[in-house]
Amino acid sequence: MPRRKTVYLAGPEVFLSDAVAVGEAKKAICARHGLTGLFPLDNELDLGGLDPQDAGRAISAANEALMRRADLIIANITPFRGPGMDPGTAFEIGFMRALGRPVFCYTASDLLHAERAVRWAGPAVQERKGEGLEDGDGLLIESFGMVENLMIDGAVEASGGIIVTPETAADPQLDLRDLTLFEACVRTAAAHVGAKASHGVRDAAG
Repeated sequence: MPRRKTVYLAGPEVFLSDAVAVGEAKKAICARHGLTGLFPLDNELDLGGLDPQDAGRAISAANEALMRRADLIIANITPFRGPGMDPGTAFEIGFMRALGRPVFCYTASDLLHAERAVRWAGPAVQERKGEGLEDGDGLLIESFGMVENLMIDGAVEASGGIIVTPETAADPQLDLRDLTLFEACVRTAAAHVGAKASHGVRDAAG
């Protein structure tokens, strides 16, 4: 029997109080679609006696090792603590892209990167002649009609993946425990790598 493809599950869910349970739910969805999920908190680390910086380094190294085991990544790029995605997740996308692995993403926001940045900047936004809009700090607002920063969209497209977005307007701070969009992304990723769903599985979005 061929080995199941493994998928690294990236996103800010790791900060939830019930992150382990959410990770297990994500892994169960992956299994139903013929994939093996790898969640960052699967790493069993003994951080006792370490100072905060050493603990952080240990977690970083363990996550990199876990990503090297994965055949692809599915990342939650829903805006996190601001108009853009979680920076740790952005790094993980870049890491997997550099390894040549397929990158799949999903977001709860129906707004493009530039639209979110303009909303975040508020009334301080002004026009920069011939170039577009800038924020109150005089910094140009990136506007390429993309879901996230161009390096994220570019990585996804170049890897053969896609970004799953809501079909209707959604609260960009969607409950991270709602896995509807995640399952839609898993279904697409599984089809891309030729994974076989468990008998009788029904997709959350279909």
